[in-house]
Amino acid sequence: MVSIKRIAALMFLFVPLLATAQLKGHERIVAQVPFKFMVGDVTVPAGQISVQLANEKVGVLSVENRDAGQSVFAFTAFSEAKANANAPEFVFRRYGDNWFLAGLKIDGSRTVYEFRESKLEKELRAQNLPASEEVLLASAR
Repeated sequence: MVSIKRIAALMFLFVPLLATAQLKGHERIVAQVPFKFMVGDVTVPAGQISVQLANEKVGVLSVENRDAGQSVFAFTAFSEAKANANAPEFVFRRYGDNWFLAGLKIDGSRTVYEFRESKLEKELRAQNLPASEEVLLASAR
């Protein structure tokens, strides 16, 4: 059992290294988000949101709202979509009035950066509340 946990931990450390080639350290994905949302356990106000790679070795992304003077660092995992994204996209999950940043798709790539669920999102999902997935188009800068 302990060895399975160690293998899983190692996968979380090394698998993001493969995805970081898709998002360059200097590249930012920017979108105007018209609602407040959560990244992990931090609420980010509505506004112009930019995401960029903060640490390529461990797959940490920086989510920033400059107007609010707020920056959040989030660990991500990655997966592959069935097809390449036509444009950069923020992927949100919504439970009622609660929005959660769930993923980031990279233009011209099948790579999807997946954000960890927050405690609140886990609680809402456990209550079997209906969830919807919303996509917001972004631009790369």
